[in-house]
Amino acid sequence: MKLEEIKNFGIIGLPINHSLSPKMYMAAFHASGFIRYNYIAIPVKVGGLMPAVEGLKGLDFRGFNVTIPHKTTILNYLDATDPDAQIIGAVNTVVNYGGMLTGYNTDVTGFLASLTEANFLPEDSNAVILGAGGAARAVLWGLCKRKAGFITIGARNEVKAQKLAGDFKNYAEVEGMDWSSEMFQEILQTADILINTTPLGMYPNIDAMPPIDLKLLPEGALVYDIVYNPEKTKLLKTAEELGYPTLNGLTMLLKQGEEAYRLFTGKYPDLDIMQRVLVTSLQVENSQTDSEKED
Repeated sequence: MKLEEIKNFGIIGLPINHSLSPKMYMAAFHASGFIRYNYIAIPVKVGGLMPAVEGLKGLDFRGFNVTIPHKTTILNYLDATDPDAQIIGAVNTVVNYGGMLTGYNTDVTGFLASLTEANFLPEDSNAVILGAGGAARAVLWGLCKRKAGFITIGARNEVKAQKLAGDFKNYAEVEGMDWSSEMFQEILQTADILINTTPLGMYPNIDAMPPIDLKLLPEGALVYDIVYNPEKTKLLKTAEELGYPTLNGLTMLLKQGEEAYRLFTGKYPDLDIMQRVLVTSLQVENSQTDSEKED
C-alpha cells in the first residue's frame, strides 16, 4: 500500500506557546484520515519574518497560520492576497501553492458564520464595535460585506477609532469616537448589536470589561464578545443579568479554523472534534493557571 504523502503545516507568531492551534488541527487531521499531516507552533521574532517565510517555503510547508505580531507584516512576503485580506490589511492564513504563497483572512469568515449561527442578520442593523485594533478590522469588514446600516467604533483612543472608520468609509456608514463620550452613550441606545473586540475580560484578567453602560442598550440587542476564554466574560455575564442575548468567541474561533482547514486540505473538518479539543484544552490550561496562583 502506498504511504500517504507527508504534509507540514504550522502557526507562526510570538508568543506562540499558548496557541491551541496545534492540538485543534492535529485532532482534525487524524479524524479526516490525514495521519501523516503535521502541525507545529513556530516562534518567529519581530524582524525574523522574512527568513522564516523563506524557510517555510524551502521546507515545503503546505500552509501556515499567522498570529501576533505578524498579521500585517506578512503581506510584504506573499505572492498574492485574497480580496478580504487585502481590504482588512491583515492575513491569518497562508497557503503554499507550489511555491506561490497566497494570504487569506479567515477571521471575517468566522465572524460572519458565528452571526449566522446566532440567527442575527447584520443587514441594515446599527452595529457598535468596541476597540480599534486588528480584530476590529475583520469584524468591521464583515459588517460592511453584510450591508450593516450604520457602524460605530468606540475606543479609548478616539483618534485610532476615527482612523479605522476612515479606512472603511468607502464601504459603509462608519464613525469612530471616544467610548466615554456623550455621543457614544446616545449611539448605544439605538444599537442592534454590540461587539467587543478588545482583550478586556480575557483570561486570566476575568474581572475586567470595557467601561460601557449596558443598560443603555435597547431590549433584545445582541451582546457579542469575541473573547472565548473564559466562556463567559464579565461583559457577557453582565449582559445576561440584564436580559440581553449573548454570544462568545468560541464559534468564531472554530469557524475561522474550519475555513483555514478547508484552504489547507480542500476538505471540511469535523467541527465537533475541534470544539471538544479546544474546550478541554482551555479547561486544562485554566486549571493549571489557577493552581500556579494558589502556589
